[in-house]
Order: sequence, then structure tokens, then C-alpha cells
Amino acid sequence: MLQIFNIPALILASLVALTAAPVLAGSGHDLKPQFGGVVVETKAGDMEIVAKSESIQIHITDHGKAVKLEGTKAKVTLLNGSEKSETELVTVGDKLEAKGAFKAAKGTKGIAVVTLAGKAPITARFEVK
Repeated sequence: MLQIFNIPALILASLVALTAAPVLAGSGHDLKPQFGGVVVETKAGDMEIVAKSESIQIHITDHGKAVKLEGTKAKVTLLNGSEKSETELVTVGDKLEAKGAFKAAKGTKGIAVVTLAGKAPITARFEVK
């Protein structure tokens, strides 16, 4: 027996399904920077990396709440053309931080490697904006 489908209704249902999925997947997860840095999504949570000429900070949140950083180790590598510099960060309150003189201008690329206590290292690549 031949069934006749309502083609316009099928097209409309398909379009709704395709456009709703990305909206629902991203609801409640805002990747806007809170501290003026670059936000990178990782397995450990969202890392906001704030790289300035006088300091580098990493803020880690999980669903908007700061992650406990006791026992965390972190290193940031900055890349400016063929020039490379590395620095270790220490826990300062609810963030990881290094102070000093850094070449962190617009376009500087970086790699942050963070190891939370008892966890595997997490790598985040970023570019200073």
C-alpha cells in the first residue's frame, strides 16, 4: 500500500530539528571572558587565560564555579614568531598566576599545560587578542 506524506510538514520538522540541536547544546554554557582573557574549553572545565606584559593568569571554572586549585601545577609557553618563553604558574587564591615581564601582545600564541591534583595534564592552546 502506498502512503502519501505531507512533504511541507516533513521539511518543516527537519529544519526545526536541525536548528534546535545547536541551540539546546549550548544553553547554559557561556564562554564569555570574565577577566579580560581568552576562554578555552577543556576536560577540566573552562580555562580563561589572561596574558599581559606584567602577568599571566589562568582562571578555571566548571559550570561557572571556580575549580579548587590546591596541588595544581601549571606552565605556560608563549610563542612570538620563532621566539619561545616558558613560565611556571603558582596558585594564588582561586587562580594560577605568574608575575614578571612577558611578551604577550596581540597575536601571541600560547600553550597552557595544567595538572590538577590527582588528574592527568590538560593542554589549552590560545592566542592573545
